[in-house]
Amino acid sequence: TNSLTVLPSLADGRQLDSPSEAEKHFSRCAAKLRALRADSGQLREELNLLFDQLLSENYNRTFCPSISIRPEDVCTLLEHASCLVPLSQEHLVIKFCQLIHHLLNQLKIIMDDKTLDVLMNYTAKALKVCSTWTHSDILLALSTVVYGNGHQCQQLLRDLLGEDGVLMLYSAPSQPNMELRRVALTCMANFCYRMPGQLPLDDQYRSACFGVFLKTMQSPKPSNTDELFYCMVIQAALKGLQCCVSGGKWKFGGEEELGSVLAALKRLMFQGAPGVSVEWPAVLYPARLPQYEGLSAPKPIFFVSPKNKKRKSRGKGKKTSSEERRADDGEEDDKTAVPVLQKERAREGDRGEGEPLLKTSAPSLYPSWKRNSSDSEFSDPDGNAQSKLRLYHGRVRQAALQCLLAVVKGVEKRTLYGYWSSFIPDSPIGGPPPLNILTIILKDPSPKVRAFALQVLSAMLDGSRQFLAVAEDTASPRTSYTPFSFLLATAVRELHRALSLALLAETSSQTLTQVIKCLAYLVANAPYHRLRPGLLSPLWKQIRPYVRHRDVNVRVSVLTLYGALVTTQAPLPEVQLLLQQPEGSGSSSTGSFTPQDSSLREDDSAPPWLLQLCVSLVIQPREEQSDSEGAGTGGSVALEPSPVRLEALQVLSHLVRGYFSLAQACLCEIGQVSARCLGETDPSIQLHGAKLLEELGTGIIQQYRAENNVPESSRVPMSQVVQFWTEVLSGPLNGALQNEQHPTLQTSACDTLSSILPQAFAQLPEKTQLMCITVLLGLTYSENYLVKTAAVRALGIYILFPCLREDVMFVADTANTILAALDDRSTNVRAKAAWSLGNLTDTLIVNMESVGVEFQQELSDMLLLKMLQAATRAAADKDRVKCNAVRALGNLLHFLRQTQLTRSAFQRPLEDAVRALVKTVQSEASMKVRWNACYALGNAFRNPALPLGKYSASWSCDAFSALCHVVTSCKNFKVRIKSAAALAVPAHRSCYGDTKRFSCVWHSLATALENSEDTNDFLEYRYSASLRHTLSQALLHLLSVSQSQDMLPLGRSLASEEGKSIKEHLIKYLRVDEGVREGVEGEKETGEDSFNPQQRITGLQETLIRLKGLKAEVEKREEEDRSKDIVVNFLEDLVKASQGTTRLF
Repeated sequence: TNSLTVLPSLADGRQLDSPSEAEKHFSRCAAKLRALRADSGQLREELNLLFDQLLSENYNRTFCPSISIRPEDVCTLLEHASCLVPLSQEHLVIKFCQLIHHLLNQLKIIMDDKTLDVLMNYTAKALKVCSTWTHSDILLALSTVVYGNGHQCQQLLRDLLGEDGVLMLYSAPSQPNMELRRVALTCMANFCYRMPGQLPLDDQYRSACFGVFLKTMQSPKPSNTDELFYCMVIQAALKGLQCCVSGGKWKFGGEEELGSVLAALKRLMFQGAPGVSVEWPAVLYPARLPQYEGLSAPKPIFFVSPKNKKRKSRGKGKKTSSEERRADDGEEDDKTAVPVLQKERAREGDRGEGEPLLKTSAPSLYPSWKRNSSDSEFSDPDGNAQSKLRLYHGRVRQAALQCLLAVVKGVEKRTLYGYWSSFIPDSPIGGPPPLNILTIILKDPSPKVRAFALQVLSAMLDGSRQFLAVAEDTASPRTSYTPFSFLLATAVRELHRALSLALLAETSSQTLTQVIKCLAYLVANAPYHRLRPGLLSPLWKQIRPYVRHRDVNVRVSVLTLYGALVTTQAPLPEVQLLLQQPEGSGSSSTGSFTPQDSSLREDDSAPPWLLQLCVSLVIQPREEQSDSEGAGTGGSVALEPSPVRLEALQVLSHLVRGYFSLAQACLCEIGQVSARCLGETDPSIQLHGAKLLEELGTGIIQQYRAENNVPESSRVPMSQVVQFWTEVLSGPLNGALQNEQHPTLQTSACDTLSSILPQAFAQLPEKTQLMCITVLLGLTYSENYLVKTAAVRALGIYILFPCLREDVMFVADTANTILAALDDRSTNVRAKAAWSLGNLTDTLIVNMESVGVEFQQELSDMLLLKMLQAATRAAADKDRVKCNAVRALGNLLHFLRQTQLTRSAFQRPLEDAVRALVKTVQSEASMKVRWNACYALGNAFRNPALPLGKYSASWSCDAFSALCHVVTSCKNFKVRIKSAAALAVPAHRSCYGDTKRFSCVWHSLATALENSEDTNDFLEYRYSASLRHTLSQALLHLLSVSQSQDMLPLGRSLASEEGKSIKEHLIKYLRVDEGVREGVEGEKETGEDSFNPQQRITGLQETLIRLKGLKAEVEKREEEDRSKDIVVNFLEDLVKASQGTTRLF
């Protein structure tokens, strides 16, 4: 009995393939099978019949979504059946293996560990015992069992993937049985496949599999092999290579191996493509040489031609192709597939708005098959061999692009850049068209293949900003050679050209979405400020009609592209002019657009078209004809779908951030949009509304910053700013601040509060100010770390407000809140608390200088002690916390008064604080942390009450020793600069201690000056001028405070070779030339003070006069006088050497 005798009765009983009938049928068969025993009479016949009945039923949930067969029932059935089917009955073994594949594949069953173990052992034994003719079905079952469970199949690896393993034998290119080879490759791919979080396959076996997959891809089709079978084999190898690269960290074995993979993938990207007949290289090299892409390439040679291919009719091949396991097509499980394509496969041939443009604007872009609506890969109405061959070729191309996508994502970006020219043209089209990824995007007949090609291109462009930053074509290239920067610029222009053509010609809405997304990646990474203007203007106008496209995904991607346009290098002159154009000019004007164009709107106060569009998409009812997919609540009141509104809010935020001067005219209107969003129930809409408010606040703050030099007439008037925030703070923002169900929204609302202009905050009503402060103080006790972090940060900003920083009560409340946050278990909270503590201590220094002792006396000694101890503890935390903790320590040590430093309660904390700074300076922490620690020590040295002198505590000596060590030995020049600056801070000679310590500081600075150009890091070399400037300033400072007892060591130093080096550098420092100007620039970058040349000479002359009047000690008068003469002569020489140049000023 076989399945053919059973099918009629099944067909009679289930009419329309009802899911409930399928479940009943499974239950009946499962009950019968479970009732069978190994010693049952007619066992073989009964099993044969039940297997046929189960195999004939369709359990695919794609067609029957409501089917609900329990996984444990399937596992129980398969376990019991494995006990009933002896390996000697090979026909039953085949049917049982087919049943394993059928049930697990169609029902997507996740097996329990017991069933997995039983089925693995059964299939592994079957491979050893059964005849070779059964191995194809056995391996199909094994690949199904292994899929997603490879990390639990370690015991099978040696027998299957070892040197003489079954899979290695059957998957070899020399294997004549193509079906067996295909299934073996599929099984290997499933062993390599890993779900997120699973441990990768051992490198030994993964490398072996990788080699087999690559050899299969490189091997030409055997002459006696059917083309369809060859396509299936290649597809399995591609899937396997993709699993190898994606399944955990993978490193290619050198340039040759990566080049071989890319060469094979590039060839297979064009498998069966019409009209492609070239010889392909075996390896792609990371070089821009034409021979790697020419016709004369090394073997193996592969001739691609879709003609004269006859498919041999094989029943078995036809059967197995319809039963392919997930890994063959794998579309349901492929994580790299386009989500839109997965959801709407049936609409592949659907035309978008680009169809009329295709016929009128670019009739010759595509062959005739591209203009037909029936370009679906899955329609084969005639059932002829050629259409089926096209289908399989398309699957190979798709699999090749999926694999290439995995390689692009897995290989380091800088390594991949060398291969760009093999996939992206870097010269204008001329002569024979090159074969690259743009060819597929423009010419491939399959919308899925085009979509994957666009995904690959998007992945290549993503994160390429640093690489493309070199591109430039503003100047004419030299005729003798073409600079690399010009080649890159040409590549950017070619990408624009090709993607614009694809945008015009694309007929599939899903692929059109990918085209626009790819353009967004290009716009986000290309350096348009270094390219000739005119690239963005045609694109801006071209995508405008798609804003009203009927497909919601297209509309969202268009807004994403507009967001990229207003974000890239903002403010960009070309985009600024586009934003200022009247609304109707985009559709009527043609040609390129340059900044010289004068078609600007007459009314400069009118809002930009893009701003108006986004506002309308957010708050106005959608047009009926513009959205056929949204599920509205009825006609005129239905808003745009949520993804469109969210993306429109994103574009508004980008527009406000990059082009605030254009958006500020609509400040109140945008504020009302934000308030409306905050009043809705959708948390995502509320969140974007809050972020938009934050951008508005930040834009106003940027305008009022003195360093930005924005004229007062161009700023938002202060009265309008106060009115804006008054309305915002009395609106729904309060509800967002108190919405504990959505902590992300609370976090964003806190960030909004922190973006209030300080001058405007001072003019807000007192009750409004109090509300802001009270809410923030309360939110620092939130259980959610995100909310707590944002609240602590906002308080760290408020403490800098001039209207709040002198309020002792607010300072004390904020300090206590920050101290509590410094003990939080979240590193993020502690890091932001340390930053806020640094800001708070900055205000202490400001108040000390502006208000004076009165403020110091009002602040509690106990609170200061707690802050000092907390900052000391935080200095031992992670680098993110430590970098601001040491900043706070420096400020506190600067702020403490004499009466506090002499109290016993402060003695130990004071020592611990200085030692914490010393330890940080000497540690292996990040350079930013050490830079801050050096600055903090210098800040502490500014406190005249700090005991640094001869009879001070040991920590004083440790502080100077640490700075002396760092200034001579640290690899980072910015750390050296800060340590040198710190050593020059003490204003009196007594602070440097005895002669030995003073001499140590002098020699350290002199040595550092001599070695100021010694570095192996080119990035550090740019700070060498600033380092010499600071060191020279420090040495002159030591001379200015030196006393008679210091003359001996100073004289010896200046009379030696060291003195000659010091003189050379000091003369350069005192002279006004380019070197000094460089030093001043670097000095400003590192935050140092600078003096004009005349001030330096004046200071030097004062030092000379003071040293001449020094009287030596009686005991060493003669020796000190000789040394003093050396120092005086040294200074006189410096003055003479510098006087000639200073007359210019």
